[in-house]
Amino acid sequence: MKPHRIFIAINLPEDVKKQLLEYKNKWPELPARWVSRDNLHLTLAFLGNTSDQELAEVCRLMQEIRERHASFELRITRLQYGPDARRPRMIWTLIEKSSELLTLHKNVETMLANSDKVHYRPEKRPHSPHLTLARLKTFEFQGMDEEELPEIDEEISLSFKVTSIEVMESTLRRSGAQYTILQSFMLKQ
Repeated sequence: MKPHRIFIAINLPEDVKKQLLEYKNKWPELPARWVSRDNLHLTLAFLGNTSDQELAEVCRLMQEIRERHASFELRITRLQYGPDARRPRMIWTLIEKSSELLTLHKNVETMLANSDKVHYRPEKRPHSPHLTLARLKTFEFQGMDEEELPEIDEEISLSFKVTSIEVMESTLRRSGAQYTILQSFMLKQ
């Protein structure tokens, strides 16, 4: 059976997605491929290719995680080029590193890494919570004159309540990745 490309994520409410994607209209000249509304999410862990048996275990582990964590507020604080402003590859928003978010992320990674039924290796680089809004078309972007480049670095203040985490599947298509929620786990209220 073909493996699944799996990740664990926090999805955003529709009103927050709409507000974030309105920035597309602010920079119409920017050579970028904007993320579709359905694909906006905050990744907690990317597992990659996962068998059916591993997927069942991932869902069991996320059930345990959801029982340990209460819902919490998530704040989106800044919109900018990323991950490096001098050589950007995307437009993203930064997310406040609240203790609730950091604890949730750490618990997800630890449970996945400690499972002998799931092949998962945590990222070596520190977790940088962000939402990717657009991927820059590198060749066209680098070909723009410096005065043509829009300044993208602004404080924003959006917040929403995180009430669930999702096990999601990424399907690669010619038009880009398509994400599907396989199972949602409600956090304690």
